[in-house]
Amino acid sequence: MKGKNIIIGITGGIAAYKAAERVRLFVKDGANVRVGMTENAIRFVAPLTFEALSGNRVIRDMFGSEGASMEHITWGQESDLVIIAPATANFIAKMAHGIADDFLSTMVLAATARMLVCPSMNSRMYENPAVKDNLRILEQRGMNVMEPGEGELACHTEGPGRLPEPEDIFEQTRILLSPQDFSGLRILVTAGPTVEPIDPVRYISNRSTGKMGYALARAARRRGALVTLVSGPTTLLPPYGVIFRGIRTAEEMRQTVFDNRQGCDIVIKAAAVSDYRPKESAHKKIKKGPASILLDLVKNPDILALLGDMKKKSPCILVGFAAETEDLLDNATEKLRAKNLDMVVANDVSRDDAGFGADTNIVKLIYEDGRVEESPLMTKDEVADLILDRIKTLL
Repeated sequence: MKGKNIIIGITGGIAAYKAAERVRLFVKDGANVRVGMTENAIRFVAPLTFEALSGNRVIRDMFGSEGASMEHITWGQESDLVIIAPATANFIAKMAHGIADDFLSTMVLAATARMLVCPSMNSRMYENPAVKDNLRILEQRGMNVMEPGEGELACHTEGPGRLPEPEDIFEQTRILLSPQDFSGLRILVTAGPTVEPIDPVRYISNRSTGKMGYALARAARRRGALVTLVSGPTTLLPPYGVIFRGIRTAEEMRQTVFDNRQGCDIVIKAAAVSDYRPKESAHKKIKKGPASILLDLVKNPDILALLGDMKKKSPCILVGFAAETEDLLDNATEKLRAKNLDMVVANDVSRDDAGFGADTNIVKLIYEDGRVEESPLMTKDEVADLILDRIKTLL
């Protein structure tokens, strides 16, 4: 988002207060944010709030002292994206029918930038045929309209009409401003650990947090792919716009992966699947007893190897991960060969800045033809885009 020019238009709905967090997210990500408000919007939130967060003055009156004479034209023509959030029923009607009676509506009418409209209103208002028709008109004109959320509204009713969360609007913006070079492709990503129960209280697992897999799913969705994320238990929220399948055990992951494998162009196995599971899981908590006990373990299915075998009948790009603490290149290269991979992403998880739980990573990309590419220290989001860039060359 660095260097992007974003206009946030705020209209007179109770959800206007959520715009402060949205402005903060964009500014934090490096965007230049300018805010336009309707007169009704300032009844809910003072313009000073957005001026402090954005570092730019807020314009609400086309003829007031805070705006130059032509900014109602230049703003929407010099920006990368205009976001109207919240978009009330009244303002949506103005947009649909070309009414320009204040700064914000005039700026929208003159804008050539892409437009993202985020409706927010009472459920009955949102479901009114007049509002539905107006939204269809905006979509037919090439504007992007987000579906509102459902739940309890400020008017104490339940139903559709909630303004999408700031993080979801932010992600939708990233999608609109990202190159759609994976559009039309289906990608399956696995992430996180698996947990293998010993009894109803205890289990075997590993230190995977899922951050790398979630970053890959998020990046692929931003770049236009239809993404299915199969994830073991994590503390992370599923990325916006992906199909999410939560699992717990290795066997559940195997079943879910193959249930969703059909039709995928790319499979990225970033999950840290437990190699072994207890042979038997007790139905009741094992009470403390002897000084030591023996746990009989059996091998879990090798999902990556099964996927490699499946490529012979159903081709796809298959990428695996190798988390190692020694002999990184040798172990990763052997994994690539043995499991019929197109690429393996190897990282040394003994490093504090590249192991489980870190927000950064250093990886070696090893290709089927023997080439090895090493990345510098990068954020996991940056590593995700690097991996997708290299996958694109393999397609």
